[in-house]
Amino acid sequence: MNHKIIIATLCCLPFISVAQEDEEKSPITASAELGLLYKTGNTKSADIKTGFDVKYEEALWRSTFAMDLLVKKTEKTDADGNEQFETSDQKWTVESKTNYTLDKSSKNYIYGDIAYEDNRFSGFENQSSISAGWGREWFKNKKASLFADIGPGYKRDVIKATDTMESKTQSAFIIQAQALYLRKINDHVNFKQLLSAKYAPGSGDNSKYKAETSITTKLIETLALKFSFIIDHNTEVDEGTDRTDTQTAMTLVYSF
Repeated sequence: MNHKIIIATLCCLPFISVAQEDEEKSPITASAELGLLYKTGNTKSADIKTGFDVKYEEALWRSTFAMDLLVKKTEKTDADGNEQFETSDQKWTVESKTNYTLDKSSKNYIYGDIAYEDNRFSGFENQSSISAGWGREWFKNKKASLFADIGPGYKRDVIKATDTMESKTQSAFIIQAQALYLRKINDHVNFKQLLSAKYAPGSGDNSKYKAETSITTKLIETLALKFSFIIDHNTEVDEGTDRTDTQTAMTLVYSF
């Protein structure tokens, strides 16, 4: 199980400037994240976390694009006795999702979702998926909102080669379901819960599940503290590989 504690600084930056009236907001917003954890002692290592996401929301459309990168560098000694940092593990993910609202009164929508993950921490070289289906904005008010959707899709997993087995590719039909809950606890604290399932009904096919929980607490007007916990679970992995990976992060969030 990979368990990483990362202290990071997240900069929320305007992505584009749109000429609008003062009371209107730009439909496009973006944020960038950069963090570093450096360890010394018997072993020297550095974990670098960075990310970038863009959101577009206007009229009937709601689109998101997110990219995240986690790199682990460990100090090693080469043949000449020189010490240098080398990348020992890394994980990067890209996901894009678009919702189109069909019925304003009931908030029903159709969605399209595509995702790719390259994760050296796991037993896979990469995992990718595509899905489309139906969803609904179950409720939304000033304090909370809930989105949930489900639809058919297709998943492709590339399994790492081992000493006894060559790399192989497994493809499967999936049923993808997602739920996103957002809540403003008070003027200073926000809560987020994301659940995702990529269920492969075929016998022996790998299903993938993800849960992400975060709480953000405002310290001052432009600075906040964010705590997040992520669980990734694969049902079918090679012997000697954990099914579940976790990532814990404490993040300083700076916005302007």
